[in-house]
Amino acid sequence: MKHFGLIALSVLSLISCKNFEKPEPKSDTALVEDSIQKSEVKLYTLNGGEIQVNNKNLFAQGDTYKGDTIVLADAFYVIKHPKGNLIWDTGLSEELVGKEPKSVNEGALVLSRKDSLSVQLDQIGLTPSDFDFIAFSHIHFDHTGGGNYFKDSTWLIQDTEYAFATGEEIKSQGFYNTNDFKALKNVKQLKGDFDVFDDGTVIIKSYPGHTPGHQALFLDLVNSGPILLSGDVYHFEENRENKIIPQFNHDIPQTEQSIEQFEQFVSDKRAKVYIQHDAKHFNRMPKSPKFIN
Repeated sequence: MKHFGLIALSVLSLISCKNFEKPEPKSDTALVEDSIQKSEVKLYTLNGGEIQVNNKNLFAQGDTYKGDTIVLADAFYVIKHPKGNLIWDTGLSEELVGKEPKSVNEGALVLSRKDSLSVQLDQIGLTPSDFDFIAFSHIHFDHTGGGNYFKDSTWLIQDTEYAFATGEEIKSQGFYNTNDFKALKNVKQLKGDFDVFDDGTVIIKSYPGHTPGHQALFLDLVNSGPILLSGDVYHFEENRENKIIPQFNHDIPQTEQSIEQFEQFVSDKRAKVYIQHDAKHFNRMPKSPKFIN
């Protein structure tokens, strides 16, 4: 029995060591390749229009911003990566380009767009056919305006957002235009966070609540460091400072949970946050054809 006990202990020891075995360290060549790849990731900021908000209180509950107005940017982004290209959001409808501003929601919002998507892409030597991936932070109309240009790209979307986009409930909602993305047929449905290029440099983060499958985008850049593009977790700095949630969010309790997760991730990564609709944040970013890396 004593010998049996020693044998059993040895077997358990081997199993335990195997279970907690450290992964093989990367070779010097692999580390160099990772470093080169990371240094080649570029983030371009493009202009998807402007939103004059005549009823800022839409972006709160109660009377927090009653009587206030604000001008929101409508940024969208291109990520160039050695393994491919990703477009993140596409701005307002291109039907606005060259037209007078359009009033919607009984004058609560006034929409305008000066530059087309194709003209801005041309400035960085790209066309829609050059994109492997398209992802919207969410499918509100101010983020999907140029979606149909990317019919050959793989659409990265949370499964909950896709179910909503293709369901009946969306038909009665005013903040969506399903015609903006009807040409997108190559769909990859996500279930949470997704590492786009499988190297940690470009990661879609799931933060539902604003819409059923809202998401943000994390980038780990060699010079600029960790960056988080907010989507619409927040719309402007005041929202973030006071954790104020728009009254039109799909699920307010879920948004509250996502905000906590968002801020914890920012703290863990020591990431710089760019609020996509905040005009001050937009103005701080170098504009295409300039980039950050």
